Formats: sequence, C-alpha cells, structure tokens
Amino acid sequence: MTTVRIPAGWPTTEAQARAVQDELRTRVELREPGPAPGTGTVTGVDVAYDDERDVVVAAAVVLDGASLEVVEEATAVGRVSFPYVPGLLAFRELPAVLAVLEGLTAAPGLVVCDGYGRAHPRRFGLASHLGVLTGLPTIGVAKNPFTFTYAEPGTRRGSTSPLVDVAAGGEEVGCAVRTRDGVKPVFVSVGHRVALETAVAHVLQLAPRYRLPESTRLADALCRRVLREAEA
Repeated sequence: MTTVRIPAGWPTTEAQARAVQDELRTRVELREPGPAPGTGTVTGVDVAYDDERDVVVAAAVVLDGASLEVVEEATAVGRVSFPYVPGLLAFRELPAVLAVLEGLTAAPGLVVCDGYGRAHPRRFGLASHLGVLTGLPTIGVAKNPFTFTYAEPGTRRGSTSPLVDVAAGGEEVGCAVRTRDGVKPVFVSVGHRVALETAVAHVLQLAPRYRLPESTRLADALCRRVLREAEA
C-alpha cells in the first residue's frame, strides 16, 4: 500500500483549481483513436472516503485486455487534499489516484476512471485531468449522466445514444451505453488520447456480464475492502 503525498503546488482554493483546469484543458488530446479493445492492459481506478477520519483510499486494478484476468492490484491511502466542490472533484481525488498508479509495476495501458472526462461542465473531468498529468490514454465511465441529457438507447446490449449538453447548444460530450439487455445505461466520455467510438468499444469489452465494466467493479470492491480493514 502506498501513502498519498500531495504534489507540490497543489491548488488549495477554488480560484486556483479553476485556473489549473483552464490551463490544462488545452492539452487534452482528442485526435488519437486510442488502444484497440481486447489488447494490452486496462486499469480501473476508483476512490473511496472515510469522512469521519478524513481519509481517502484509491485502488487500481490492472486487467489483461483480452481475458480480463487480474494482472496486478494496488492501493493508496492518505488525507483528503481538497474540499468537495462540484466540478472540482478531480482536485480531491487525483493525489490518491496518482499515488496508486505510481505504485504499480505493470504498465497501466488504458485507464478507466469511475467518473467523467469531457462530460464535465468545463470539459475537464477526472479522466481528462488524469490523462493530461500522466500522458496515459484515459476514459470516464459514470453511473449517472451528471447534468447532461440523453435519449434512452435501444434495449439491447451495445445500443447507444448521445450524451448532450443542452446549455451548450446540444454539444455531444459523451455517450449513453447499454451494457446489458434492458439494464440502465452507463455514461462514457473521452478522457485523453482515446476516441469516443473506441471508448465505447472498450466499455462493452470490459462488461461481458454486468452493467459496470470489470475494471470499475473490481477497483470499487478493492477500495471498500481497504476501508473496512482500516476501520477494523
């Protein structure tokens, strides 16, 4: 387990955080297609909190992209570095996520975040922020559409519909994806160095049995296990 250290110069105020978002957002790479689904490694990252003790836990689970077998797991624990502010969640979670990725010995490959990338009011959610800081290809897979709008995709697995920002004139910021027949969709958005079409294909490859990708399910379970053990 890695101990989380706050990076030097990490923002401490909303104004500082928004200025960082404005600066780094211009570095997001949207032209690369990204790694092909079913190849290399895929790493799920997730974060959980013990609010009473002001503790944050991050987990990373590296999977073989073809078999979805676990290659490596890692965790990191530390103190919360930024208050909860809508739209600035990355500043609260990223120090722990960066620490847990640094603790891996395997190459992360594509990183799947439990959250948003371009599907963010400032087009710079956790997945995009993480991708820019690390240079890794990243995508966001969220359980709800945040502030955005979508039409229900078809009921069959693999059906999709655009996730749009009505306030921005209907700009498409991601995709609602049905990963199981008749089950509520997940919401996929590009982070960095991956095309939306590729991101959707990865999510379907990673979700052969459940609504959520295996990367997200396993990282979430690992986070919760570490929190339970810490409380014991």
